[in-house]
Amino acid sequence: MPVTDFYSASSLEEHKEQIYAVVTVALSLIVARLVDRWLARRGRSISVAVAGGELSAVATTRLRLVRRLVFAAIIILGLAVGLAQFEGVRRLATAILASSAVLGLVVGFAARATLANGVAGIMLAITQPIRIGDVVTFEEQTGEVEDVRLTYTYIRLQDGSRLVVPNERLAQGSIENHTVVDPRVQVEVSVWIRPDADADRAIELIESEEGVTAAVAEAERDGVRLSATTWAAGPRERAAAAADLRRRWLRHLREHGLSSAEAS
Repeated sequence: MPVTDFYSASSLEEHKEQIYAVVTVALSLIVARLVDRWLARRGRSISVAVAGGELSAVATTRLRLVRRLVFAAIIILGLAVGLAQFEGVRRLATAILASSAVLGLVVGFAARATLANGVAGIMLAITQPIRIGDVVTFEEQTGEVEDVRLTYTYIRLQDGSRLVVPNERLAQGSIENHTVVDPRVQVEVSVWIRPDADADRAIELIESEEGVTAAVAEAERDGVRLSATTWAAGPRERAAAAADLRRRWLRHLREHGLSSAEAS
């Protein structure tokens, strides 16, 4: 046997545990990615067959949770198998299993918050008090649910920022869901008129349009604020509907000499 072949075989034998561990973890990553893509394709095919191209908010939320649970389970299994290649790790695992009761208490106490958030995330996906795409108000913050993950929920606020809330707080607190029954969202805009302007006429002008209601919101020395509300088909149409309603109302006010310089 050539010397180089001898050293090569010896090196492989010496590092076979590390090689097996790396290969196992790499394969688990590949399998996790493939399974995740298959689940995503399966969800899209079901949406085309059943919902005409788009899954409901309920199905979308649950599908994302299932994908993440499966992905995490495959990765954890791959890491466990990879680490089991090392004799030291096996001995440590045996010792840990022998004192599993004590370990369970220690780990459970240390990871209580993380485990609670994970369990709450699963419960949120099952019970569906909120769904992806819903407009919700949580602790006086209103926005659209962008993602429900295992431990955190992401809410896109009206100014474009994200509110990241631990799932345990969502499960324990009160959430106002504006779209859980009706996907439409209410749109409200305000305009100001002069103190001596005809508020009744200004309200009448915008209420002549179908589906719009208006009222006096507040009166101050420098002007009167009027508020009008209508409905948008969904959260994504809210901004456009508000801008269109405000534009139409201001045009009516200008045409009848009732406009002020401010609008909100």
